[in-house]
Amino acid sequence: MSQIGKKIPEFKTMGYAPSKEEFVEVSNKDLEGKWTVLMFYPADFTFVCPTELEDMQEQYGKLKELGAEVYSMSTDTHFVHKAWHDHSEAISKLEFTMLADPHKSIARDFDVLDEEAGLAQRATFIIDPDGVIQTLEINADGIGRDASQVIDKIRAGQFVRNNPGQVCPAKWKQSGKTLTPGLDLVGKI
Repeated sequence: MSQIGKKIPEFKTMGYAPSKEEFVEVSNKDLEGKWTVLMFYPADFTFVCPTELEDMQEQYGKLKELGAEVYSMSTDTHFVHKAWHDHSEAISKLEFTMLADPHKSIARDFDVLDEEAGLAQRATFIIDPDGVIQTLEINADGIGRDASQVIDKIRAGQFVRNNPGQVCPAKWKQSGKTLTPGLDLVGKI
């Protein structure tokens, strides 16, 4: 069943906040009131995962400018996140909070838990300020994500939210042409 347009599940968990150098408690309530990127990944101390998190960090400043916050999450503990942050060149650059899901309940509630492996899938959720899922992308374990695409999706989501009745076509970029769905467009696109 699709999660698009659904409110995110309730959760509360611990995380490691590298920018504060401390452990923090985060809940679904902390995601409300701003655009949020929730990035699930399989595990710390692995291979594709650090490249994705480092790539997201490279886009983090632009996302913050758009009023968006980023959280990464795996089924590791917040203690493991801190150890990984302290021992990995790529992960030591992170400023966004790394959330822990050692009980696997959050990944299961978001329907991105690989039950057999006991690990989260590579899933990226873009959540609006009301806590509603606007986009969801899931990749196979061996396929890394491109964080720059998240920026365009946030911008499109913000545009549609602020301009009811208009939609963003494929490859839409900020200040690009939008569409107003109606009878006059049927069969002409």
